[in-house]
Amino acid sequence: MEKMIELIKNRSDIGAGTRGSDLGIDAIEIAAINKGSQYFINYPFVDVPTRNSSIYQNDNHPFAKHIQQIYEQCKQVASTVEDSLSSGNFPLVFSGDHSSAMGTISGIKSAYPDKQLGVIWVDAHADIHSPHTTPSGNMHGMPLAAMLNEDNMPCKINEIDESTQEFWNKLKRIAGPVGKIQSNHLIYFGVRDTEEPEDLVIERLGIKNYRVEDTRQRGITDCVAEALKILEACDMVYISFDVDSMDSELISDGTGTPVPKGFLPREIVLILEEIIRSGKVICFEIVEVNPLLDNKGNKMAEVAFDILERITPLIEFKSVN
Repeated sequence: MEKMIELIKNRSDIGAGTRGSDLGIDAIEIAAINKGSQYFINYPFVDVPTRNSSIYQNDNHPFAKHIQQIYEQCKQVASTVEDSLSSGNFPLVFSGDHSSAMGTISGIKSAYPDKQLGVIWVDAHADIHSPHTTPSGNMHGMPLAAMLNEDNMPCKINEIDESTQEFWNKLKRIAGPVGKIQSNHLIYFGVRDTEEPEDLVIERLGIKNYRVEDTRQRGITDCVAEALKILEACDMVYISFDVDSMDSELISDGTGTPVPKGFLPREIVLILEEIIRSGKVICFEIVEVNPLLDNKGNKMAEVAFDILERITPLIEFKSVN
């Protein structure tokens, strides 16, 4: 069945510790325009309204900053992704910060509640903190914990209030029951900047992480093949691509939390292509481009767009076949 790529633009950035990723989508569009590409007029798109003005309001959730607005945002993202999938489209999601993934995953599961979802998380960070363990309170570090229904109470360091707990539970229940994904259906690529509570919960849950050095030593093809074997029981796959998975020193600092010793763009392309060739990918998301932090002009957005251009023909081919 033929599917049309649908662009979903979610400019929310209130889950990050530094403002600016709300401009990431526009920066990628500018990169396309400067390259002479008509990418962003070739596909239908949906603009998801944001709650970014909430940064001017007092926030009473120090261990889950802006959680009420992020909950409302993720509900809307979930509805938009569900509508896209239900219409037979392939949602290609552009988001500001990574808290958006709670909405994206919830939308996928709402569209296909009886199917097993595999998640491939290409990122420098594990994003598996909860309000009970977070050192910063920034919710872009928490989406996977919410979707796994994992509070990691053995590593608890924070006492959260009733309001935070209520909204945290609501986030877990967006568009369906808790536990949207299973830990054995989650694969990391490139995670290398974590805190001890994350390391302990990853070890306890047995989540596989293909480190940058692993993929280079073993080969990307073999690592992706093994990852897909792990996800063999999954009916569908969602790829979440945080641009900080790439090497900040070789590319730019144009992302919220840049980390050196990451993937090269050509390695990202190979990883994504190998995953998409499985035929199981039904949604792709790109996050955390922040042009305000870019020390090389618009370099991060330009690299992100180059990657997007490389993988899009394969998405279109796999969506038809």
